[in-house]
Amino acid sequence: MANDNLKQAKKAKNDEFYTQWADIEKEIMAYIDYNPNVFKDKTILLPCDDPEWSNFTKFFAQNFEAFGIKKLISTSYAYESKNLGQYYQPTLFESASPQFDKNKTKSRGKIFTLERDINKNGIIDIEDLEWQYLEGDGDFRSEEVKKLRDEADIIITNPPFSLFREFLAWIIESEKKFTVICNKNALNNKEMFPLFMENRIWSGKTGWAGGMWFETVDKSDVDKVIDGVNMKNTPSIWLTNVEHGRRHQPLKLMTMADNIKHSKHKEVKGHEYQKYDNYDAIEVPYTDAIPSDYDGVMGVPISFLEKYCPEQFEIVGSTQRGCHDAFPDTKKYDSYWEMRQDGSKTGSSGSKTNENANVEGIFDTKNNYFINEEGHIIQSKYSRIFIKKRK
Repeated sequence: MANDNLKQAKKAKNDEFYTQWADIEKEIMAYIDYNPNVFKDKTILLPCDDPEWSNFTKFFAQNFEAFGIKKLISTSYAYESKNLGQYYQPTLFESASPQFDKNKTKSRGKIFTLERDINKNGIIDIEDLEWQYLEGDGDFRSEEVKKLRDEADIIITNPPFSLFREFLAWIIESEKKFTVICNKNALNNKEMFPLFMENRIWSGKTGWAGGMWFETVDKSDVDKVIDGVNMKNTPSIWLTNVEHGRRHQPLKLMTMADNIKHSKHKEVKGHEYQKYDNYDAIEVPYTDAIPSDYDGVMGVPISFLEKYCPEQFEIVGSTQRGCHDAFPDTKKYDSYWEMRQDGSKTGSSGSKTNENANVEGIFDTKNNYFINEEGHIIQSKYSRIFIKKRK
């Protein structure tokens, strides 16, 4: 039990990432540039947010009038529920407020609202933010926060990465507009892919390369210190169902012949495109190597989703477990066995590579391969999305 508690505490610590103002501004302004009225007369909910530390509430409060926001709501999660196991000290913002309650400060979440000029200075901004304790701990799954979700028009936040699958389901259930940050690994969830395929979710404006830098409270897991602030880099991305301009910019591509002749990738230049051994599609290892003149189905890396233009391509399937039915595999490998590069068997059968995107031969001398009694060899590619050019 003690070990389980330790794991939970560590997990909670790793969820305490605070988004930089510049990253919020860059992403949100892309929506404004595409549609200046995207937030006009809208109620915006920022769940899992704490303006005492986070920049989301501060950013939208400072832009309340410029964006034409109707109402801003933020909710924070109670300290006790985070299982941080650290000494707790209320912020001056809370402890200096008339409504401060030492019996509630650790166990209750808070709700922050902005919708009127409290101080009568003619401007609605961060100085007009009101707050009170929630009845519960602020968990987004509570009925209390769910009611706030149902009141809102748009939901924007950096939710706990460890709970992202539940959080995404919580948002999709609401059928609201949203913009959220998630770890790139969440794209491997089988619940995620159908949403991309149905154009119910897509990549935000911010590029995926390099991940994102967050302020972290976990002093044992710091990548670098910037101006005295502990920072952590994670492979994080923005996901949204709010329109922005980049989503509709088609990729500039070369023909198959030009890729083979001029590609910067050694796996492409000078090589014919391989057809999968178990899918009626060709392997395209890089997004910029997608041939402009191929009309069949192509398997591309998950990173394709960053630059996916729905007017240019159709997503028809994926190798992700539970998601390949739309574009099924044509062959199973139960009669194969797995081999190490030194020629020894691992003891595993080829069934473990069923539904993966497999190609004939050994293209990677560092990874295992699979072989049958006839000597037929295949190796697995990483997860692939199957796409087809729109006509």
